[in-house]
Amino acid sequence: MVSDVHGNARDLARAGEGADALICLGDLVLFLDYADHSRGIFPDLFGEENADRIVELRTARRFQEAREFGARLWGGIGTDRAAAIEQAVRKQYAEMFAAFPTPTYATYGNVDMPPLWPEYARPGTTVLDGERVEIGGRTFGFVGGGLKSPMRTPYEISDEEYAAKIEAVGEVDVLCTHIPPEVPELVYDTVARRFERGSRALLDAIRRTHPRYALFGHVHQPLVRRMRIGATECVNVGHFAGTGKPWALEW
Repeated sequence: MVSDVHGNARDLARAGEGADALICLGDLVLFLDYADHSRGIFPDLFGEENADRIVELRTARRFQEAREFGARLWGGIGTDRAAAIEQAVRKQYAEMFAAFPTPTYATYGNVDMPPLWPEYARPGTTVLDGERVEIGGRTFGFVGGGLKSPMRTPYEISDEEYAAKIEAVGEVDVLCTHIPPEVPELVYDTVARRFERGSRALLDAIRRTHPRYALFGHVHQPLVRRMRIGATECVNVGHFAGTGKPWALEW
């Protein structure tokens, strides 16, 4: 089980060793590494010094200034922003999907670009979003993406759309999502120093349907990585990019 791979293809290729299946909860793309500002699409295009500055602005929650700063950078290089980002994402996806073992079950993260996934998902990789599947005799539900935020990442959807996907999954043994339930200890990132968006609909579903596990990523350095909500064990299975170590689910 991995989440928030963010470009770590080397460790991803070994993540499924000895397991019946690999589960990936999204964020394959590395746009900007908050721990190492030299890594990702942004510093590749604009340099580490500019990456330092935009991280500084975002960490200070000066999101409008960060957007204006980014817009000036894009204007200065005279290239089509969407095309440049898509080209960089495609390069990363080719490497990431090639590293997936068979079988892999995956859903999208908030920085992913779902329309591109069908081009790269090979036989043996099953992509699920708002859907359920049986793995090893247990029912797994998958809900990808994130909620609307000041970061304006590629796959952010409305609370209503997200809640509908949670409802479509229904009762499962293991509920797999990219973002965590809306619990302060699970959504606060101690390095970025901000609360990320968690889902109230997900929290309500956990309390209502009592899955054995609720697994997620998104928050790279949370205050708490693991806690119980009633009968459900909630586990943050990221940040794979930094640790390179999968989390194992056994029964």
